[in-house]
Amino acid sequence: MRNLLSKIRLLLHFREKRPLAWTRGRLGEKAAAKYLKRLGMKLLVRNFQAKRRGEIDLVLRDGDCLVFAEVKTRSDERWTRPAAAVNRRKRRLISMAALDYLHAVNNPPVKVRFDVVEVMLENGRVQEVRHLPNCFEMEAPFRYG
Repeated sequence: MRNLLSKIRLLLHFREKRPLAWTRGRLGEKAAAKYLKRLGMKLLVRNFQAKRRGEIDLVLRDGDCLVFAEVKTRSDERWTRPAAAVNRRKRRLISMAALDYLHAVNNPPVKVRFDVVEVMLENGRVQEVRHLPNCFEMEAPFRYG
């Protein structure tokens, strides 16, 4: 019995620890949300999960425009900018997830925009936030409006 309890405690200990990339990602998303709010945007949803189509990090309202923001957090950009990770496949998944979100809110007559927010970390702390508005359009063949 004592051996079983030890194994359960050990499993719980490892389950509670998150991978470093996950922790950095959440830190970046919080920093991005805070930054975009300071720009006057209203945060509507964080981490919208679309069935089998991926996730949208942040959904915001910017005036009469609905903004779907992808947050990329990096501690080093020697090789490429973080926004370069938003490749065609990722843009397609984000586009499909955006359509799912729009469908979930009854397809309002709004403009939509896709932004990327780059968050740079240094020693585990946010060093810089870069907002790249209107970074890409909804991937073909998907359209809205």
